Amino acid sequence: MIAVRFVRAFLRFWYDFVIGDDWKIATSVAVVLVTGALLAHNTHLPDGATAVLLGLALLAAFVVEFAIDTRHRR
Repeated sequence: MIAVRFVRAFLRFWYDFVIGDDWKIATSVAVVLVTGALLAHNTHLPDGATAVLLGLALLAAFVVEFAIDTRHRR
């Protein structure tokens, strides 16, 4: 019984840690990282170029999510 409570509390912690307040940011980060992993595996780009592309994609995803969350509703 204690093990079930421990597992449930552990999973609840990680859900709150990863998802937090906004599931859209967590989803966009996951999509960018999976896309980056596929890009790194299937192309012959240098590691530096892949890192820069991933950084720019993460920044763009955050900017888009921020713009969506802060737009004025009429």
